[in-house]
Amino acid sequence: MSDAVDAILEQWATERPDLVDDFWPVQLLARAQRLTRLVDKSAKATAAQHGLEAGEFDVLVTLQRSGPPYALTAGAFIKASMVTSGAITNRTDRMEAKGLVERVRDGDDRRTVKIRLTERGQELGRAVIVDHFANYARLLADVDREVVDETADGLRRVLEALGDTSIE
Repeated sequence: MSDAVDAILEQWATERPDLVDDFWPVQLLARAQRLTRLVDKSAKATAAQHGLEAGEFDVLVTLQRSGPPYALTAGAFIKASMVTSGAITNRTDRMEAKGLVERVRDGDDRRTVKIRLTERGQELGRAVIVDHFANYARLLADVDREVVDETADGLRRVLEALGDTSIE
């Protein structure tokens, strides 16, 4: 069986046979990039069904999975989602206008502002995550569960080697 990355590597082998021994990272990284594009496209469509942009979806589910009181600082978001503080601010502004989040001052340190899901945001978060997980299951429906587990384990080891070991 062959995929688009195999075709790309064959083209490079013809064009630059002197570099064939240097192709080994492409086998994983190009496939990871292509997989990311496919998953992102599908996830954006799922978010859009709920009136959300992809970034808003990210904020919503990050807050939802944090558990009660469903609130995080902008700094915690930056670590969890690897985006800039400007991106968090823009997303929060849009979501606040939709009534999904609110900015609240921390009771212990009034200088700290947290982004918290409103009741409406919590309801939407509970609904959207069901569709999100169903979408992921649909994407992988034709892939053997053992292959999924083995691939996930391999990617975990790669991420650990790259230092991506915790979102906290």
